[in-house]
Amino acid sequence: MGRVLFVSAGPGAADLITLRGARALGQADVVLFDALTDPALRELAPDARWVDVGKRGFCHSTKQTAINAALVREALANEVVVRLKGGDASVFGRLEEELIALAEAGIPYEIVPGVTAAIAAAAQTGRPLTRRGAGRSVALTTAMTREGELQAGKSADTEVFYMAGQQLAALSRRLIAAGWAPDTPVSVVSRAGCADALSSEHDIASLGAASMLHKGRPTVVIVGAGAAPLAGDVEPGDESAARSAAVSIAAPWPVSTPVPGATTPSIAGPAEADLGEYATKARSQTLGVGGPDWSAQTLND
Repeated sequence: MGRVLFVSAGPGAADLITLRGARALGQADVVLFDALTDPALRELAPDARWVDVGKRGFCHSTKQTAINAALVREALANEVVVRLKGGDASVFGRLEEELIALAEAGIPYEIVPGVTAAIAAAAQTGRPLTRRGAGRSVALTTAMTREGELQAGKSADTEVFYMAGQQLAALSRRLIAAGWAPDTPVSVVSRAGCADALSSEHDIASLGAASMLHKGRPTVVIVGAGAAPLAGDVEPGDESAARSAAVSIAAPWPVSTPVPGATTPSIAGPAEADLGEYATKARSQTLGVGGPDWSAQTLND
């Protein structure tokens, strides 16, 4: 019998995995990976067998019962099984069901934490989720219930909604019904943490305008204090200033030193496109496990 390492890959680009996560991945005999993990991470475990068990909303996905069974089966046959999850494994990652399955089979496990999409989205926009005197609480919320029903509430100064990208107009209505003012600021960020990340600024009343811009992309919606402009920022609706801000925004990650001994995969980035008046495109970078000098691009989400 082996053991299972739950490794949080972080959101988007490969260099957002932690050092502990990278080391754990390198030990794997088998990797069961999610749809939103960067394929460049395969270079950290080149000899492992990689098994796609990805889930995506509104499309074909691996059933959770099948993932649970695969974890147990592989752990009984291999020494180290890595369950590679996007973002942080404990945030909307179906971690509980998989831990229960392992516990029932008597299989040991370890959880390696990571960066969740809400944190990457805040870095992308340059707007902190908490604000002194104004944003003292943050709620991470999945907009979709198990039955596929869209839900929204008002439980914190900053609400971050996961998995609502395909229903932004409906989310706008639900937020107003929950007591949010129509002019409450909202940031929408898709593919947070990737080189082609997009962010757009709205108020709740105009949130539906973001639907086409972020269509088909994993999307995080930040509502309230954490979406409010900083001093000197452009207010939503100031179109000429918004276009100016879009070309001057800094990249959401600092320059860092490559990890010693890391290899360098190279995957082409996306082509330039007209992103519309609301959009803020991340500055061109080369990304990967060693920081911006390391090239990687998420292709499978």
